[in-house]
Amino acid sequence: MVTVLDKVNHIEPTQIKSIVEYVNALDNVGVLGAGRLGRATTIVKRMFGDPDCFTYLSMSGPMVPGGLRGIVRHLVEKKAIQAIVTSGANIVHDLVEAYGGNHFRVPSSKDDVELRAAGMGRIGDIFVYEKDFARFEKGIYDFLDGLPEEKLTTLAPSEFLTELGNTLEDRSSIVKQAASHNVPIFSPGLMDSMLGFHLYTYSTTKKLALDFVKDLRILGAIVTEQKKTGAIMLGGGLSKHFTMGSTILRGGLDMAIQITLDRPEGGSLSGAPLVEGVSWQKVQTDANFETVIGDATVLFPLIILAALQS
Repeated sequence: MVTVLDKVNHIEPTQIKSIVEYVNALDNVGVLGAGRLGRATTIVKRMFGDPDCFTYLSMSGPMVPGGLRGIVRHLVEKKAIQAIVTSGANIVHDLVEAYGGNHFRVPSSKDDVELRAAGMGRIGDIFVYEKDFARFEKGIYDFLDGLPEEKLTTLAPSEFLTELGNTLEDRSSIVKQAASHNVPIFSPGLMDSMLGFHLYTYSTTKKLALDFVKDLRILGAIVTEQKKTGAIMLGGGLSKHFTMGSTILRGGLDMAIQITLDRPEGGSLSGAPLVEGVSWQKVQTDANFETVIGDATVLFPLIILAALQS
């Protein structure tokens, strides 16, 4: 029997006038990184277009300080995603801006000793002023002081973030808009962040304890009610594992993409191909999934813009 093969279609630059046309051209190339990005975009379009699909956005790494704050907030406002799972750091950096701080590009002439002396902290080629972290700290302490005493010991982290989001004035904040649009934010590694550190220091003077087990109960109740689940995963780590692990309750994800720079040889979850999740019941046997190798701060906006504009 002769197998009919699809040919590689070359990109014709004179025929591309929009992001959608560009991503469609990559899909028509069909191989290597171009093909992966094209297929990932098709999967995301299916997630967004399927009213039965409960879609997670999972974020590890410096996605908020890396320029993705606006696009994540937009997805929340459009209800294109139904839950966020993220590192504590991305929450912190959203709150730094919500309380009036900013992120800046590191001047190439500056080294880390100079940055430290100037009261700056560096993330790659991004820096933040210590004074903006001090403003964030004050905002968190003021929020905690305003919480009823019974909530200080009964809230799950996702409930805590909803309460916090409802007090913010910055409409550009992911945390605020998530609270306003009933999109829960789960952060299993919340304590491994400056927000976690401030929760600890506050607890040394007043009774405070978040219920992390309760968060899994909340998410479990949501997941088991869904007909389908999908996930857009930026980076790996704890956020990716928590996202995929929670779907074991219904046999795994139906649709998924991950954008990662991690490699699979070390056996880490961050670099693991999504097909590995099939054996763990984190991905359905008939699921649609794709891994895109690259920088999420470049590829995620491209995929989302193409998906939303198609």
